[in-house]
Amino acid sequence: MEQGRAREGARPHASPGTPPDVRVPEQARGEHTHGEPPAPRGVQRHSVRGQILDALRAALVDGELTPGHVYSAPALGARFGVSATPVREAMQQLAAEGAVEVVPNRGFRVSERGPRDLAELAEVRALLEIPVVLRLARTVPAAGWCALRPLADATVAVAALGDRAGYAESDRAFHRAVLALSGNQQLVTVADDLHRRSQWPLVSGPAARRADLLADASQHTALLDALIARDLAVVQSLVREHFNGADG
Repeated sequence: MEQGRAREGARPHASPGTPPDVRVPEQARGEHTHGEPPAPRGVQRHSVRGQILDALRAALVDGELTPGHVYSAPALGARFGVSATPVREAMQQLAAEGAVEVVPNRGFRVSERGPRDLAELAEVRALLEIPVVLRLARTVPAAGWCALRPLADATVAVAALGDRAGYAESDRAFHRAVLALSGNQQLVTVADDLHRRSQWPLVSGPAARRADLLADASQHTALLDALIARDLAVVQSLVREHFNGADG
């Protein structure tokens, strides 16, 4: 799937660095309109942490957080307009997922990955998902697959915009919906975690272009067509091709 790109412009120094163009929703900045009471402390903190986590994940996919660079929670918090605490909590979650590494007394280093890491993730995902999709292809009625059409169309729409972070989210939503038809929530959770990891940027390599995203999204539509028609040969071919692309 998409590989992150390093954006042009000044980059931060090691530990105090913060990407100049990482975006975060206004609601996450701890601001409120004059005259309106702030949200309850506990609810606000949870909301801010979640929004910061979403923003950091998008920044990872977009390459705004550079592999190998160290970012401090206070510096990122200053950029987002929040305290270091929700940033640190979000970064701890990313560390648990393997996206960053804790650097004592400095902050968090974005994990460096190469093509082999991506290939290994694709292999594990294929081992998990291909047998399930083939089983579902034999058992799920056409109406079940037709219900997923809006999700497949959404991936195409986002890909057409060239929005890599948005595409990453819509792509995972489609795959989660497919696997959810198995009724195995543990499978959905594990596969989604592997899928998310496959979307993190490589140390080097070309960024996914709009055409690359559209080609990937078109496979979702083609797969649904084959599943509705119960063409098992085409289903198997498409699923394997999707994973061999190292980004499905």
